[in-house]
Amino acid sequence: MNEWLDLLSSAPFWIAVLRVATPLILGTLGVLLCERAGVLNLGIEGIMVAGAFTGWLTVYHGGGLWTGVLVALLVGALCGLVHAVLTVWLGLSQHVSGLGLTMLATSLSYYGYRVSFPKVSSPPTIEPFAPMSFLAGVPVVGPVLGEQTALTALALVLVPVLIYVLYRTPLGLAVRMVGESPKAVEGQGVSVMAVRTGAVMAGSALMGLAGAFLTLSAFNAFFFNMVNGRGWICVALVVFASWRPGKALLGALLFAAFDALQLRLQQGGVGIAGVALPYQVYLMLPYLLSIMALVVMARKAAYPQALMQPYRPGER
Repeated sequence: MNEWLDLLSSAPFWIAVLRVATPLILGTLGVLLCERAGVLNLGIEGIMVAGAFTGWLTVYHGGGLWTGVLVALLVGALCGLVHAVLTVWLGLSQHVSGLGLTMLATSLSYYGYRVSFPKVSSPPTIEPFAPMSFLAGVPVVGPVLGEQTALTALALVLVPVLIYVLYRTPLGLAVRMVGESPKAVEGQGVSVMAVRTGAVMAGSALMGLAGAFLTLSAFNAFFFNMVNGRGWICVALVVFASWRPGKALLGALLFAAFDALQLRLQQGGVGIAGVALPYQVYLMLPYLLSIMALVVMARKAAYPQALMQPYRPGER
């Protein structure tokens, strides 16, 4: 028992939790914004790959780190525009469009990497974001925040910003209403198509930023399969969060805690009832616990009423 308490109260554990949670926070906020507007975006996995690659490639070729972040945001928004044209304006299947976008963005990123570096045996590296060591002196949370980068701080700040925008501004009301009752929005003279398109582009930009965190902050290189299913976890976390940004943050931290825990269990620092288990059990642990949490929370989730429903102006 003391071993568990020591683990859960240690700074290195929570440093790892925040680092693992950052791309999940950004990606979940992006999915949430799209779905609040009534559009399911299963392109997140590919958009994260595209953001990771283009942001890293920009820095590798001499651009600044924040320039790489901006490029990743723009690439994500462009992918969102493609998805919005297909689903919002043409009314095509959101499932098919999203999965197609994932395959297209992933394939183009891998192709771009092969073309840019045809003869390398190991991924080229860049100088990533440095930890915010000036925060190390903050009481209680300083040792944890001092080891994080600016992108983690940005992810944490975006949560209350999105809460304010969604629930305290006319724009946020319009986004929520096009996901609940688009006909009522059209009756007020607001373009449902424009609001949905803007929301999908903004949400996709956050997905691109989530990918950029992996290459510009968590790691210093781009390699295949680095997103490793994080996009699909974000889609599940939105349901867990009942489409609320605050609960999305909680869900991302919860999954990250499970993930950080399994890594330490594999290292042998803490056992489960003193029983040695195959490493595959530890790898499965965060997903199993997350599924259990999702089942419990999803039963009470109130999804946007117009989610995945195409809208055509003027129809009754």
